[in-house]
Amino acid sequence: MQNKKILVTGGAGYVGSVLVPKLLNAGYSVNVLDLYLFGKESLSKVRNNPKLNEFIGDIRDVEAIKKAVKECSSVIHLACISNDPSFELNPLLGKSINYDAFPELLNISIDSGVQRFIYASSSSVYGLKEEENVTENLSLKPLTDYSKYKALCEELLLNNNSNNNFTPLVLRPATVCGYSPRQRLDLIVNILTNHAFNNRKIQVFGGEQKRPNIHIQDMTDLYLKCLEYPKELIDSQIFNAGYENFTVNETANIIQEIIGEDVLINTVPTNDNRSYHISSEKIYNQLNFKPQYGIKNAVTDMLSAFQNNLIINPMTNNNYYNIKVMQSMNLK
Repeated sequence: MQNKKILVTGGAGYVGSVLVPKLLNAGYSVNVLDLYLFGKESLSKVRNNPKLNEFIGDIRDVEAIKKAVKECSSVIHLACISNDPSFELNPLLGKSINYDAFPELLNISIDSGVQRFIYASSSSVYGLKEEENVTENLSLKPLTDYSKYKALCEELLLNNNSNNNFTPLVLRPATVCGYSPRQRLDLIVNILTNHAFNNRKIQVFGGEQKRPNIHIQDMTDLYLKCLEYPKELIDSQIFNAGYENFTVNETANIIQEIIGEDVLINTVPTNDNRSYHISSEKIYNQLNFKPQYGIKNAVTDMLSAFQNNLIINPMTNNNYYNIKVMQSMNLK
């Protein structure tokens, strides 16, 4: 693509604030459309870059979308009410942002000449599967409204593949982990690392449940690569994106090994034995994409961030917890 201007919706968020600097370093011009609910600090290090344009706006605002997508060749759509608890706090709000706004965003993007649309879905769309390898051709059985609307957006996007100049792509990431300028401490690896470092104690509920993860550096590298892959490799494709499917117990043990042997792991019974696991063989076989980082890297990165005071008041600062921010705001 000759035009290297990219729209990243939610570009100031947990993943976006790592992705946007990478795009700029790769020579792209980047438009960010975000409500900046968590403040403006996450992009402060690149804010003076002349190739960055920030649009403070709501993904449900048609005029905001039109301004932000103007002259863009690609869209990376990250913006959403993220995770089940935040969505369930206000289901109508979640639906309006995660699903109702999607058709307008898609149509405006196509009408504006966008050639490549990369959608950040979720591996949670599969629900619970007995198969050891949960591949992209298995049926979807989302268990929550959050994952249900992710699946419906996938369907809407992939039904818009009749335009030869338009390339839709769906990525289904595992749970992202690691340090970001817009840190989240409500994701499994990040949660346990935070408690291990600051409380010297990890509470594990059950423990044998599998939880697929992917390092934030790998995930953002993948988005960057998806702008460069030949059209024929990604057109109307769906790819899982994850690392190994560790159990919660295995994750806790990795964290204890890195943070310190004095960290106590307390395992308690649970009635919630949901176990998620995905196969990332397709993305390796077709795109030769294999994660370069893992849980150990995520824990080490966060340990460094704690030690260097990059994460301030992690146990009490609501900004690190999506649901707490949502509870404190009157977003409608």
